[in-house]
Amino acid sequence: MNFKDKVVFVTGAASGIGLCTAQGFAELGADVLLGDINGEAGEKAAAEIRANGGKAQFIKLDLTDVVSINAAKDKILADKGRIDVIANVAGWGHIQPFVQNDDAFVKKVIALNLLGPVELMRAFFPVMIEQKSGKVVLVSSDAGRVGSLGESVYSAAKGGVIAFTKALAREGARHGINVNCICPGPTDTPLLRSEPEKFLEAFVKAIPLRRFGKPSEVADGIIFMGSNRADYITGQVLSVNGGIAMVG
Repeated sequence: MNFKDKVVFVTGAASGIGLCTAQGFAELGADVLLGDINGEAGEKAAAEIRANGGKAQFIKLDLTDVVSINAAKDKILADKGRIDVIANVAGWGHIQPFVQNDDAFVKKVIALNLLGPVELMRAFFPVMIEQKSGKVVLVSSDAGRVGSLGESVYSAAKGGVIAFTKALAREGARHGINVNCICPGPTDTPLLRSEPEKFLEAFVKAIPLRRFGKPSEVADGIIFMGSNRADYITGQVLSVNGGIAMVG
């Protein structure tokens, strides 16, 4: 895979899966734009990629704020003139019984995990249509495919991302745009490690491969779907999950 001269925008790129994705694209020659709400970590991540010989620039992005999304789009187009790949990795959740979810929690989960990707594509999809090309990779979760105990609203939002992927793929195909979805299982990220130890132990026992996924392993799937190796793949959902869910 070669991304030389390709402009790639990765959201949630300051840590975890998003960071590994940005690093992987850069290693393959892409001009990577790292979007994240965490400015300090995002700038550091971009600087490290540049120090290793890659092309990288940090762009402040709040996926729950339409103004921020459009500002990021305007900056990318002003600086680069095009967008070739969008990998929306940003997301957030917390294990909590549904009956304990308050209004603020529900709104945050839906705003970041479902409405965020929708608004991101409302901003960038017309650009790709005008270009008559583009690759979109939306990151959902296996929770959106099979449900997850203690993540009812998160599962609903991520299930919406899967449906959104399929519908958007149908609209984009005639314009040369591929839209696909990656569904990570339990992955060893700072967000996962913030959960209680008893939940982590139960997760590992449920995974046939008996370990958490590495962020780089999920990133590999995202990068593949953003590459020319996936030119004839659109509207598809790929789980990277160690076998915890086996969906036909």
